[in-house]
Amino acid sequence: MFILNVLKQHATRTPDALAIAFEDNEWSYRELYNNAQKIAAYLQQQGYQKGDIVAQFMLNSDLFMAVYYGVQLAGLTIMPVNTKLASPEVEYIFSHSEAKLLFFDEKIEQTIADSTHSFIEKINVAKIRDILNQDTAEFKPLSLEPNDTAVVMYTSGTTGKPKGVQLSHRNVYETAEIWSESMKMTNNDRMYICTPLFHCAGSHVFAVPTMYQGGAIVIEEAFSPDRTLKNIVQTRATIFFGVPAMYTLLLNKPEIKSYNFEHLRMFVYGAAPMPYELVKRLKDTFPKVKVQNCYGQTENSPAASSLTDQDALKKIGSVGRPLPRTEIKLVDASGEEVPLGEVGEICVKGPQVMKGYLRNPEETSRTIQNGWLYSGDLGKFDDEGFLYIVDRKKDMIIRGGENIYPIEVEEVLYQIPQVLEAAVVGIPHEVYGEVPKAFVVAKENQALTEEEVLTYCGTQLAKYKIPMEVEFLKELPRNASGKVLKHTLRPQVSETAQ
Repeated sequence: MFILNVLKQHATRTPDALAIAFEDNEWSYRELYNNAQKIAAYLQQQGYQKGDIVAQFMLNSDLFMAVYYGVQLAGLTIMPVNTKLASPEVEYIFSHSEAKLLFFDEKIEQTIADSTHSFIEKINVAKIRDILNQDTAEFKPLSLEPNDTAVVMYTSGTTGKPKGVQLSHRNVYETAEIWSESMKMTNNDRMYICTPLFHCAGSHVFAVPTMYQGGAIVIEEAFSPDRTLKNIVQTRATIFFGVPAMYTLLLNKPEIKSYNFEHLRMFVYGAAPMPYELVKRLKDTFPKVKVQNCYGQTENSPAASSLTDQDALKKIGSVGRPLPRTEIKLVDASGEEVPLGEVGEICVKGPQVMKGYLRNPEETSRTIQNGWLYSGDLGKFDDEGFLYIVDRKKDMIIRGGENIYPIEVEEVLYQIPQVLEAAVVGIPHEVYGEVPKAFVVAKENQALTEEEVLTYCGTQLAKYKIPMEVEFLKELPRNASGKVLKHTLRPQVSETAQ
């Protein structure tokens, strides 16, 4: 039940196998485990106690993974923090979590430079390298329990204050096993990761499951269409993960067809729905590469369901079937399961469901009931057992008593050839209570008017679902995991929308 034990086994049985590649650095499993031990030994020597929370404010790198594993080896709890947050947001997380120590990257030091929490010891990347350059490390293995908290990850805060999700060692282990089974990972896989490792998907859907099988992770600090395309080929990556916006940018590169992707076996996407046309373009461009969708949230490590390649086009819009050892049910407001085909709140049960929220028993008791995690997402099953996300419970628009799910309007907007991205939110209306408004990002050098958008919507949607207005943006606001921050769009509502 411990990923740390698996890491040690790889370091013993296949010590020279590649574990991590980052820029010009390559670590074998022996080197990775030794480096994690050095960090663990340092933490023990400094007197940190089992269960202390250690914050990690670092960009993607090999050092990120050394700290991630090293903190846990020392019996402490690692807390990766979103590096794109503003100083007040980081302050809140430090304060709420009562973290005792912070590993940070000098490149983004300004965000934490003015931290008022002077009790937090701060260790920069240079110091981390000094620790790793030590010849020996007197690491003393601790007795850990499967239910001990391994990781705390704060939710992205798409609604309200972020909450600290406590994931146990068992949660992390089971999630690695579940995803490696779902994606049929082997020790020959090279997982290309350019999404943030501080996010639960980057670490627990891709990095840790790959290493669970003894494969290698290829880390890029951040996504860049030109650099990423070249690196996927040069590093002989076998699996690539990206949010839909990344795939759009990659497919819009004219030179993409000239690259040799002979080693690549799978494109994985998540965080947002992938429109039919985008999936089709991906499969047409790379007919030998499989496409798989992942669905989950931080509170379930994240692991709930997956849509595999054989159904990628046939079940477009679906997030697939429940993952191994995972149950999913849909319930109404009273907690009763809804009939097949009807919309209900998605509830998930399995060994990957979190322990609870850090220092928030009230929210924990509301979110986890009888072992079921109430996700806050609305969905429906078709008659073949495929799950479709209808929308976030809090994003649903009620127009004069009629329910409007933004995702169904967004799917129509994506059908317009000139549209690159779209998001729909509810805005106040003095008669109907609220009505839909569309935010649209047009493709480069593509002309598009509000009238053209509304006219097309009129051919595809019921009248009450047509956006009351359309606003064009250069880009949609997103969090680090690629999810559109709809709560930041709502204040932008024009006062003429009546």
